[in-house]
Amino acid sequence: MTAPRCGHRDELAPMTLRIGLTGPIGCGKSTIAAALAERGGVVIDADDLARDVTMPGSPALAAIEERFGAGILVPDGSLDRAALARIVFSDPSALHDLEAIVHPAVRPLIEQAVAAAESAGAPFVVVEAIKLVEAGYAERCDEVWLVTCSPKEQRKRLAGRGFRPDEIERRMASQGADLPERLRPHATRVIDTSGTPEETIARAAVGLAQAFRFRGLAPPR
Repeated sequence: MTAPRCGHRDELAPMTLRIGLTGPIGCGKSTIAAALAERGGVVIDADDLARDVTMPGSPALAAIEERFGAGILVPDGSLDRAALARIVFSDPSALHDLEAIVHPAVRPLIEQAVAAAESAGAPFVVVEAIKLVEAGYAERCDEVWLVTCSPKEQRKRLAGRGFRPDEIERRMASQGADLPERLRPHATRVIDTSGTPEETIARAAVGLAQAFRFRGLAPPR
């Protein structure tokens, strides 16, 4: 376990634990996020915010259209996410360009949501993001949880979500087979979700209790 990290805090303010949740696609981040929400955490999903900042009429969507062309829009002017995914998950430079557009737009919304949760007295807040580390969000977290599972289980779960085999391979390849190892040095805790959902939920509960006790705080029930 690495040392905790966080951004600037007001030492007189009530403590809201900040947990960053990251890991490869299909490895169970949403399952852990839901389990943490059940225990009183406020979950901020970067993917949901990315959808918000790319709504019709948004500056981010205009920039995406300029970079990738009108073919990534559906007739009503909204983003055709499937069409865009086919482009960026086959071309690393295209994915980099997309992230350069979306991440700066999403980050202020994450920070606003975290601030709102802290002001409301939430015991802890969870920022769920595949690019938590790369986008610089991890630096604002007290803990970074890396969620992993076996590649076989990862493929099975993605297939269960309706991805075709070729889509699965493209998405996994775009992140890199070594993604868990690249993220591991940044992680406070590593949670393997290759078992049953119940086992994953139990591991999340243990991790949460350890995170609070490490700071001398009573874990939420």
